[in-house]
Parts: sequence; structure tokens; C-alpha cells
Amino acid sequence: MNRFLYLILLCLGVSCTKAPKKTAATTETSKKKVTETLEVAETTPKNTLDSIALGINFKPKGNYNSIKQTVKSDRAYFARMLQQNKEKAIDSAGNYLYHKLLNEIVPHWYGTPWDFNGHTDIPNDGEIACGYFVSTTLRHLNFRLNRFKMAQQGGLNEAITLQPKNELKIYRNISQDQLKAKLNKVYTDGLYFVGLSNHVGYVLIKNKELYFLHSSYYDDKVMIEKAATSPCFQSDIFVFAEITTNRQLIQKWIQHTAIPIHQ
Repeated sequence: MNRFLYLILLCLGVSCTKAPKKTAATTETSKKKVTETLEVAETTPKNTLDSIALGINFKPKGNYNSIKQTVKSDRAYFARMLQQNKEKAIDSAGNYLYHKLLNEIVPHWYGTPWDFNGHTDIPNDGEIACGYFVSTTLRHLNFRLNRFKMAQQGGLNEAITLQPKNELKIYRNISQDQLKAKLNKVYTDGLYFVGLSNHVGYVLIKNKELYFLHSSYYDDKVMIEKAATSPCFQSDIFVFAEITTNRQLIQKWIQHTAIPIHQ
């Protein structure tokens, strides 16, 4: 086996790891209810995310099952559009998926407890591991995939499930500043899957800043925080797959094509 591929597979063999022992203050912080302003770890007040300033919804709104049903209905609209204007349909559906996932689906999951074996299908009812957080929210966004099989893969295989391997962006032994600079050269604003050495989640790129949406083994809950200051975003390797800018994946969503899980 190619040595580089071996190293990648070795690093990405496990999606989540168990957390190091935290202080009582950290544990208490992890139990606080999610509010319109979310704390980014247990640091200073400057490390907070302001919902209004970012233009991102942090609080759950509406009935979750109704949101899932609406997505199914709306997908049929894009399927009709696809027959008339493929490029317009994919562009419009990409924007739709971005806003639905970021502002309607994920907010219901903020505060859901993390557990290494968690696989709840209902936000804030039970526990959720990092891989299941990604696969479940994608499934609820009406991507036709097996959330169990996807979550049980390592980060590299999860990324390849979403995008061909030769289109992934893989960075090793890189600083946070270097990573941000490289990502802003190759990606536009959007939501991306990221596989780390022992963790997975979503990266939001917005106005050239990186935010990490994940089920945190450090704070024991689903949260959003600045990627550079997240204890869980420290890694020897970063594997990125496009989601809301991935035209092939978006077309699969529109046509409700089955997405095979790479193993």
C-alpha cells in the first residue's frame, strides 16, 4: 500500500475519540442551554458567536418533523426545475441546502449530548456521536444514504462517500492560519464535511472565517464554534469534502439517487 495512503487511513480509522478529563468548570459549561449567543469553548468573552452579526440562526425554530417533510416536498420542486434548466436547478438547490442545514436542521441539534456510542435520531433526545451527527442531519436533509453505515466509517471513507477521492482536499501537518488561507483559495462560502485524525464534523466557511459544527467530545454536546480555537479541531490531518457546493452531490439529492457508503 502506498505509504501516504496508509498514513491517511491510519489517521482516519476512527471518527470520534473519547474526551480527555475536563475540569468541573468545563463540565458545567457543557450543560448550559444553547442561547442566541453561543460560547466558543471556555475562554474569554471575545470568543463568542453572535447570531445576528453572523446572520446565522442558533435557536431551533418550528417543528423538526415538519421541517423534514418540507424538505421532501421542496426537493420535488427542484426535480422539476432540473428538467428545464439543470444549471439553475443545481445552483438554487445548493443555496437551499445550505440554508436548510445551517439554519433549520442543525439548530435543533445544538446542545444534544455527545456520547462515543450515541446514535439518536431525535435532536436533544438521547445522545449523538460525531459521525452520527453528520450522517443523521444529512439523512434528515433527505440525502438518500444509510446513516448507520456512514457514521461507522472513518473520516476518509465518509469524505469519499460524499465526493470522489481525487476531488477531496487533504492537508497534513498544517497550522490553523495556513489551513484557513488554503481553504479560502479553493473554496467559497458554504458547508463542508471535514475528517480529522479522530473526529468529524461540518466546517462552515463564511466571509473567509472557519466555523466548526460538530458533536464535541470535549464539551460533550453538539455546538458551533470558531474552528481555530476549537480543542477538537486540532489534528495532524484534515480531509475536506464539499457538500453545499458539490454539484454532483446536489444533483443526487435532487434526483433522490442512492448514495453508496464507501468502505
